[in-house]
Amino acid sequence: MKFDDIFQRFTEKSPVAVSVHILLERIFSPDKLNQWFEKTAVNQYTRELSFSSLFELMNGVVFKMFPCVFNAYQSADETIGVSVTSVYNKLNGLEASTSATLVHDTAQEMTEIIEALGGPCKPWLPGYRVKVLDGNCIEATEHRLQVLQNTKAGPLPGKSLNVYDPALEMVIDVFPCEDGHTQEWALLGTVLSTVQARDIWIMDRNFCVRDFLSGIVDRGGFLICRQHASMPWTALGDERYVGNTETGKIYEQWIEVTDTAGRVRKYRRIRVCLNTATRDGEHEICVLTNLPKSVADGRLIAEMYRKRWTIETAFQELEAHLHSEINTLGYPKAALFGFCIALVAYNLLAVVKAALRAVHGEETIENDVSSYYLAGHIGRTHEGMMIALPSEYWVGFQSLPLTELVEVLLQLAHHVKLSQFKKHRRGPKKPPPKRDQFPKQPHVSTARLLAAKKKKKMAP
Repeated sequence: MKFDDIFQRFTEKSPVAVSVHILLERIFSPDKLNQWFEKTAVNQYTRELSFSSLFELMNGVVFKMFPCVFNAYQSADETIGVSVTSVYNKLNGLEASTSATLVHDTAQEMTEIIEALGGPCKPWLPGYRVKVLDGNCIEATEHRLQVLQNTKAGPLPGKSLNVYDPALEMVIDVFPCEDGHTQEWALLGTVLSTVQARDIWIMDRNFCVRDFLSGIVDRGGFLICRQHASMPWTALGDERYVGNTETGKIYEQWIEVTDTAGRVRKYRRIRVCLNTATRDGEHEICVLTNLPKSVADGRLIAEMYRKRWTIETAFQELEAHLHSEINTLGYPKAALFGFCIALVAYNLLAVVKAALRAVHGEETIENDVSSYYLAGHIGRTHEGMMIALPSEYWVGFQSLPLTELVEVLLQLAHHVKLSQFKKHRRGPKKPPPKRDQFPKQPHVSTARLLAAKKKKKMAP
């Protein structure tokens, strides 16, 4: 592909930002998004404000190009063609199912690109697809809605269950719920419908529900789930010691569990006696699995469960690197849509990282590249790049064949200077020092404190 001089400068100086916008054009072109919305939406329909315009506004907020939806609207009001009230009305009416389907459908397309790049991470267990399931509650919003103005309690606009694929480093499915107080187990029926044969579902004890575990087995799937203390079970034999890991000693035994329909399931119960207690003060954890011993021994099961924290890291990155929880969006549908757009943005970065892995190696990208700096670079660069290179420069990428798209992404990955995005690992946190409190002196002069410290050092 032949680039003009301006485009060439951006490909050399800002290849990450160029890669992200190419993917946006390819996967989220306006015509493609609007056609998808017309097929997917159940109750909503388009009058004047297109879904693609709404997506573009929210994408700018999520990537921190704009601090809020209103600021993004102000920057685009000449082209968007509707009032800000219409924008918020559209946001507030977006069905949660539409937001969830957007994540699912685009994740499938991005998976195809990652596989064509040769960029998936090393599998946790070859021959199986690992899926990590975890819940996320959107943080409390501002009290903007009239129904919230007389309560001191933090308003929760919703929650979701999320499925993370560690080989792709993407969230491939989301199951949103507008009721922020809904129990996570109440959403497991919709999750169960997505289970496929040879999936390995890794889950915390909140999902240790007998019927759900039994349903995974019925569908030919496998599970690695922390046992909930309240779940009834019967031992089928004595526990035996199977070895040590970094975290402690491993013991294993066969047990059986009867679900509410009376079906009896056999599971391996892996008990880890921890060298160091958890933050909750627990000295052991117990994990259930139906994986055969010939496929994974007790030590591997314990290690795979330990690595489930990767989805928690993903949520931390969403919060720290992207604007995933927009606390000015009080209506649940709007808040969940904002969260799902953040998941889509996170997945876009995963495709860029896959291209980098294909060029520079998985270990290098894992150890040395910070998603925080990648996201910050995009936020700083994108607006200027779009001024210098308006939309007509990018239209060709919308219909680019997959093989050519992969070639372009790999070329751009070669241009990336990894030192610009170097990860800096901090040491262990030190406990905060005890601070003096002076009720009659609410403020202090920093300059005076520094001068006093300097004077003390110079004293004989």
